[in-house]
Amino acid sequence: MVTRVFAELAERIRLPALVGELLAGVLLGYLLHRFQNQVPTLWIAATGETFDSFADLGMFFLMLLAGMSMEPLEFAKSSKSAFFIAVGGMLVPVTAGFMLGAAVIPDSPYKVAQCLFLGVALAITAVPVAVRMFMDLGALESRVGKAVIAAALWDDVLSLLLMALLLATIGGEATGSFDLTTVLPVIAKVVFFFAVTIPVGLFVFPLLGRYFKFLSFPEVDFSMLLIGALAYAVFAEHMDLHPIIGAFIAGMFFHPKGVGPEIFNRVEQQMSGLTRGFLAPIFFVSVGFHLDFSGVSQVPVFVGVLTLLALASKMVGAGLPAYWRGLTAHESLLVGVGMSGRGAVELIIAGVALEAGLFLQPSPPGVIVESLFSAVVIMALVTTVATPVALHLLWKPQDTAK
Repeated sequence: MVTRVFAELAERIRLPALVGELLAGVLLGYLLHRFQNQVPTLWIAATGETFDSFADLGMFFLMLLAGMSMEPLEFAKSSKSAFFIAVGGMLVPVTAGFMLGAAVIPDSPYKVAQCLFLGVALAITAVPVAVRMFMDLGALESRVGKAVIAAALWDDVLSLLLMALLLATIGGEATGSFDLTTVLPVIAKVVFFFAVTIPVGLFVFPLLGRYFKFLSFPEVDFSMLLIGALAYAVFAEHMDLHPIIGAFIAGMFFHPKGVGPEIFNRVEQQMSGLTRGFLAPIFFVSVGFHLDFSGVSQVPVFVGVLTLLALASKMVGAGLPAYWRGLTAHESLLVGVGMSGRGAVELIIAGVALEAGLFLQPSPPGVIVESLFSAVVIMALVTTVATPVALHLLWKPQDTAK
């Protein structure tokens, strides 16, 4: 009930529902920690294995739904400008995050993975957040809107590669060593995973889809999507990747051109109801449980620098290529701001890294490492709130020109 109320309030003030759900999770997490002795039944339920299982399902279905919002064939229509904007918008934040981590994180076998985690967290742009911002402005078809959405789509593909490498690297760190012999097998598995799943998604999925109509059991399309997502997730685990990678890729290949607009819209509504109405709020609440403001309060400078880097690196990394590709200085600034919106993917990566124990090394981990999870959650929250606000303030009527 609390997450629904907060999500509605966020939507009423033209912010993504994600912001409200995050704030609800933070509030509930604080209240449950504060009054756990007064509400022992709720505390036991919220810290039990069943709740963790629902949160894991929330991660899985969030990534599956996110994949459904992205069609792979659209990349063929993306301009070269959008690709350069995406590359710049990835390289600068990844470099900035990695260098920040290298400067402040203590040495340990996990340091490279922790630095890469910061870089990936800064690099990702949320396509749904970007789409919603420009829809609110009535500028989805403007030069800036089209550049940001196309670049964000490319950004998603590059981010997926980085995320797969990071999640596989976290597993490799458990050996206590990190060198070229550790990295190369990880890269090989990532490449092999995409080399198999992309052709299967492009050619096998549509072939199977033609025979859906001959099956008579209820909700066949929804079931087939889940079967495909679970199959990809199992394959991802065999490649030492996280199952959410498989869910995202499977969702990408379930699109209107493959199954028809009517089937796609119906399944998307079903998936959205299950995910946004039930599982996603549980996941965001679980994130709120782990948000430790007392730890972050010990390193406010680090949190502030991380948040400023998240905004500045996107504006520079995406804005400069936009300017070099022919947009005006003002339009390029809008592109940089528009690319700064984060979303659920950073939180999912942070949740997976938390479960993997990435923030427990070295032992004792030190205040910076202990605060990494909460710092990234706060960064994602601040940028998600600040980006649409800044875009509304900077937007001019002439910017809607196509």
